[in-house]
Amino acid sequence: MSTLTHPPSLSSFSTCELSDALIKLGSPNGGYIPDINMMSPTSSASGLRVCGPAYTVKMVMTSDKLSPKLSSHFVDTATAGSVIVIDAPPQAKNAVWGGLMTAGAQARGAVGVMISGRCRDLAEHRTASFPVFARGHSTVGQSPFVRPSAINIPLLIAPQGQVGEGDDAFESVRVDPGDWIVADEDGVVCVPKDMTEKVIEVAAKGQEVDARCMEDIKAGKGIQESFKKHRGK
Repeated sequence: MSTLTHPPSLSSFSTCELSDALIKLGSPNGGYIPDINMMSPTSSASGLRVCGPAYTVKMVMTSDKLSPKLSSHFVDTATAGSVIVIDAPPQAKNAVWGGLMTAGAQARGAVGVMISGRCRDLAEHRTASFPVFARGHSTVGQSPFVRPSAINIPLLIAPQGQVGEGDDAFESVRVDPGDWIVADEDGVVCVPKDMTEKVIEVAAKGQEVDARCMEDIKAGKGIQESFKKHRGK
């Protein structure tokens, strides 16, 4: 079982800094996957940051008889160092991740799980100090509601319950296997693997500029003046 290492500087940036960099590079959504929040180790573990390549899992409703079935449990084939990314049907109210899966993921060396859907067994995840990010939680598990259908395929994760359409819509986030997932108390961001170096470069510049802004703002120079001086606007 090989261990994957993330680019040296990527994990040194917050999700906000990475989203800002992606926006500057033309991303319509900043890589932000909406409404997925930290459930474990706690609901707001300050300072925790997860960074790893995406190991993707697609869930379907059990009523779907056409989609393929997996021959092995998806946790048993997770890659060491990866962040497991699960996309569940938006209408599903059940959990797709529980305490036994956290134990299995830790045994495999995965560094966290990000769920477009729900989890359960919060106390078990928190006791294990395993990072779990999800849209919510539930008391019921996968069966008889949903089932895993595919791994290591591109996922298109759409905002749930979006009202706006057209120009007002928040664009879905595509997550390809191996894209970098960074998650902290602010949320979850996907950095496309072919943009990593450029994102690091732009995020580093943004981090420096914001540090200078903060210094001047604390010195009483005002936000508008500080922004104009250091951000140019």
